[in-house]
Amino acid sequence: MSEIQGKVVIITGASSGLGEATAHRLAKAGAKLVLGARREERLQALRDAIVEQGGEAIYRVTDVTERDQVEALAEAAKEAYGRIDVLVNNAGLMPLSPLDQLKVDEWEQMVDVNIKGVLYGIAAVLPTMREQHAGHIINLSSVAGHVVFPSAAVYCATKYAVKALSEGIRQEGGEEIRSTNISPGAVATELTSTISDDETAKGVNELYEMAIDADAIARAIVYAIEQPADVDVNELIIRPTKQPL
Repeated sequence: MSEIQGKVVIITGASSGLGEATAHRLAKAGAKLVLGARREERLQALRDAIVEQGGEAIYRVTDVTERDQVEALAEAAKEAYGRIDVLVNNAGLMPLSPLDQLKVDEWEQMVDVNIKGVLYGIAAVLPTMREQHAGHIINLSSVAGHVVFPSAAVYCATKYAVKALSEGIRQEGGEEIRSTNISPGAVATELTSTISDDETAKGVNELYEMAIDADAIARAIVYAIEQPADVDVNELIIRPTKQPL
């Protein structure tokens, strides 16, 4: 039997991209899914597709910048399935721009989603995982959490923060809580659609011509989860073979 069979997995940002691909992969492996995102129609369609294929899933409309909504997502998991085995902290934004463009509203949005949203997820599941004496938190960082590049200083800062949080969970988790930091490179998702600076968007779109499919990251997430309890996959960087950064 797969190590994933029957595990209760919460996924934020589940309505598209990495979250959607991961949901399909985990459902096929027998996980019980709790899907969170802002777009209800997309969540409904994903839930229905999983159920039609014999999988098990529920959803809750969730804005990760609202702590009470993230807590409600975790409560929904416990009410439906009695426990929380895995959190996939996937929701994120990437509105890149040079610092001197002073797009402070976008900076704050990235901090709210990419850092505070991750923290709200951790806070929502950690008490339950401690009570269970088992749990696994998977955070989606980025190659931008390993190297800083022009027009991405704030985004990189948020992803470095995610990497630090993942390591903090690992150190504090002891024998009970596993921590995985996954850092994608250029992946074909909606992530680039939030870039409002035209020059930056042009450069990023050129880079993303080499983007790999979101399923590549989903497979990595499945790999981390399916390891036995005494194995903790702490760090994975997945990018196109020819990506220079």
